[in-house]
Amino acid sequence: MVNKNPEIGIKRSGATAPAGFSAAGVACGVRYEGRRDLGLLFSKEAGGTAAVALTTNLLRAAPLLVTGEAVEGGDVRAVVVNSGVANAATGQRGLESAYGMQALAAAELGLEPGEVAVASTGVIGEHLPMDRIEAGIKDAVAALGDDGSGFAEAILTTDTRTKEAVAAVEVGGKIVTVGGVAKGSGMIHPNMATMLAFVTTDAAVDKECLQGALSGATERTFNRITVDGDTSPNDMVLLMANGAAGNEPLTQGSPDYPAFEEAVEAVMRELAREISRDGEGATKLVEVVVEGATDEASAATLARAIAGSNLCKAAVYGEDANWGRVLNAMGYSGVSFDPGGVELYFGPVKVFAKGEPAPHDPAEANATLAGDEVIVTARLGEGTASATAWGCDLTEEYVRINGSYRS
Repeated sequence: MVNKNPEIGIKRSGATAPAGFSAAGVACGVRYEGRRDLGLLFSKEAGGTAAVALTTNLLRAAPLLVTGEAVEGGDVRAVVVNSGVANAATGQRGLESAYGMQALAAAELGLEPGEVAVASTGVIGEHLPMDRIEAGIKDAVAALGDDGSGFAEAILTTDTRTKEAVAAVEVGGKIVTVGGVAKGSGMIHPNMATMLAFVTTDAAVDKECLQGALSGATERTFNRITVDGDTSPNDMVLLMANGAAGNEPLTQGSPDYPAFEEAVEAVMRELAREISRDGEGATKLVEVVVEGATDEASAATLARAIAGSNLCKAAVYGEDANWGRVLNAMGYSGVSFDPGGVELYFGPVKVFAKGEPAPHDPAEANATLAGDEVIVTARLGEGTASATAWGCDLTEEYVRINGSYRS
């Protein structure tokens, strides 16, 4: 069983919760003065494995190319991240800067360059100030420690809060820990978003098994969140396993693999929910549950259509249980279903059934939208599959933030 709030002596949070990981976050003036904007995450254990999921955007930022090569090459023991400048659409110079970040971090940590992943987030089309990056990397290496909060702060852009999660599970008679940290607030949409997520574990895991766990969990978590319909060139989810827990290496055929996979997904689900909750200008987390679909893919598509509808998001902000907008979003999702067999609920209040409005008190339905978490449920009569997606409301503040993002 996965313990998402373990009472087993874990004293650290987020990505440094698993044994052998340390982190730091420093301010080096990449874009803003006086705020942390460079982070470093490091495993002292050699011989681990890594897996990665990268953006589907054809405009891939330079750091993703470097990280993809590093993960394919073998043991990734560190990741260096900057915020403020995305290093995307920056040509050959941008690629050289990404490789430069990798080489600088490797030299300071005593690693080979291929053991270091690189990530950036921020404004597209600006070059990195490499002199400041170099100074920041040196400061970050000197500041490495068990507290991951500085790293969690350093990767933020328009986020209003840090996002961390931890889970523990027994594997082969050993307690292993999975920890994670993420950033993301705007340009968030299914098939990843403007988000960076770094997940760590002290489990020993076969590389193919690790990639399988990451890919499956990404599909059910980060690929089911939306804020504004945009997908960034910098999206990345990196999973590092260092084996410090001392278990026999997990493979997909291991008896405890499902429990490990569940722990990874639990951490990533919590991070995904927090990204949606912290959507730019958002006041409410919206959870959309679709039940009774023919298959999980259809359920997920329907849930994402509802969560991503600007009309639905605006109605949630206005606390107007406008169920017609929900049904409409389902209708254009591309999934075939019988609208007459759908039941719609806002919280526990049934608002639509059997092809027509269900008897209900509109004020009671509107009241289900008054809190900071809203649940919308659609029940179909097509099958037994279900899926959940997460989003947020759409407010005037979103326009204000993105109307002046570069300034």
